[in-house]
Amino acid sequence: MEITIFLAKFWGSLFMILGAMSIGAKLLGRIIEYTEDKTITISTGYITFLLGLATVVSHNVWVSDWRVAITILGWTTLLKGIEKIGFPDRVNKKAQMFKGGQIFWGGIIFLIGAWFFWMSF
Repeated sequence: MEITIFLAKFWGSLFMILGAMSIGAKLLGRIIEYTEDKTITISTGYITFLLGLATVVSHNVWVSDWRVAITILGWTTLLKGIEKIGFPDRVNKKAQMFKGGQIFWGGIIFLIGAWFFWMSF
């Protein structure tokens, strides 16, 4: 259970920060623009891949409570990293869908983070 609490605090804090920055500083818009550069997309793909892999290796828990959300997040992050490394053009096309709703998606990211953080206590 200790790793579950750690990961909930880690991912929760990260999502709350990124969500708040997406709302206040339009971070999501800049990230979407960065996907036009394949080098940046592939580089961040390795980071994403490693975060996902670390989460999956340390927390591959398939249970019927809130902890499964961390496992699903880990697998999603791992697959997203693979996609960014292997198919950077597809990532750019998908990212364009979120360009118009930066504040909305920033709020969603923040709320997911707040939920993870809340569950860690």
